[in-house]
Amino acid sequence: MGDHAQDGGQALTGEIPDDEQAARLVEATRLEEGRLLFAKECTFLLGVAQLDQLPPGSLPEVAFAGRSNVGKSSLINALTGRLTLARTSNTPGRTQQINFFDLGGRLMLIDLPGYGFAQAPKQQVRQWTRLVDDYLRGRVDLRRVCLLIDSRHGLKPPDLTVMAMLDKAAVTYQIVLTKADKIGAQALADVHGATLLQIAKRTAAHPLVLATSSEKGAGIPELRAELAALASSA
Repeated sequence: MGDHAQDGGQALTGEIPDDEQAARLVEATRLEEGRLLFAKECTFLLGVAQLDQLPPGSLPEVAFAGRSNVGKSSLINALTGRLTLARTSNTPGRTQQINFFDLGGRLMLIDLPGYGFAQAPKQQVRQWTRLVDDYLRGRVDLRRVCLLIDSRHGLKPPDLTVMAMLDKAAVTYQIVLTKADKIGAQALADVHGATLLQIAKRTAAHPLVLATSSEKGAGIPELRAELAALASSA
């Protein structure tokens, strides 16, 4: 009787159980750590077209991969709060390169060339693919690949090919749905659920799938928090 009365009292007074308060505090702390990290200066370091040009590893690295036009540059800009940062990777001569951005001396953001090059010559496609594959498989400092998927289309065969390669190479990757503001809530829920089913049995896939909108800011604080957990100590 007393227990029921106590439970009812909590409901009436709006008190939050201690474990829920603790969970909220942990999440708030994570989000703040992510905000503080991505508020730091982020600068373009260099672009490389060959493996022997890769800089020596000094910081944990997070790579952003995805099909062409999936919104990688927009996402990097949204994360760092700098509207033109990733424009560097869109200038002539750099679209074929792996671009390195130093985030406050604590994390290296890697902008990979988009895959699914419909308009590129086959030889160029092979060269880009070899460069990216070799980087992903051999980079000791690589902590995670953010694999961007357009939420309007979901996973496509080229994405599954990349996922299989990352599984084989034992490189942890996290699916990030982009352009979530371009579809309705139910459609987004459907593609989110379908994506979870796809990664359920994949050995290298991170279990958390994040839906983001670079324009509206949805999911950006949560992704910052995820990546902040991989950064070097301040």
